[in-house]
Amino acid sequence: MSKRPGRPDDPTSRGAKRTGERSEAAFLYQASQRCFGISKPWGDSERYDFILDNRPKPEVRLFRMQVKGTEAFYKGAYETQAVHLVGGVLTPYTKCDIDFIAVHIIPLKIWYIIPVEVCTPQPLLRFYPGREAKGTRLEQYREAWHLLDPPLPNPPLTIHACIDSDYPELDYPEEADPGAYEREMDLPESQ
Repeated sequence: MSKRPGRPDDPTSRGAKRTGERSEAAFLYQASQRCFGISKPWGDSERYDFILDNRPKPEVRLFRMQVKGTEAFYKGAYETQAVHLVGGVLTPYTKCDIDFIAVHIIPLKIWYIIPVEVCTPQPLLRFYPGREAKGTRLEQYREAWHLLDPPLPNPPLTIHACIDSDYPELDYPEEADPGAYEREMDLPESQ
């Protein structure tokens, strides 16, 4: 006797619990590819799904991560909520609960890494990844894995240079007179 699709024990079901489990597995893969140390709390009692260790030297930072996966597309946006149940009431996550929310836009395989304080005042999260909506509130957090990386102790230097088009070009013959350059530039000859 075969099982009917949509039953809670059906592994092909696309229910919220199974969708969340798949997004957690995808997050685990993404974080491990970025060389984070990853811990999973025992059971489902914590408000976070993972703890990431960014492994910097000399200071270690740990981040409590809540993973949300969404396929919900409504009025041109993917949606999820940064909330959890407290006594049967949906309550926004705060800095006391977690540090970051990692939102997985499942059909597009896109991640948003969002500090929880961004979500607390407005827990309904809408994402417009297909639009040229660079000014939307959450777009700056698309693939923002760098927020979890340690700051570089000695950041690389940036050198800016340009070419002056008015700078005179000089011809340097292979067997030039050692003082020719100074005479051409009207400089006192070196001794």
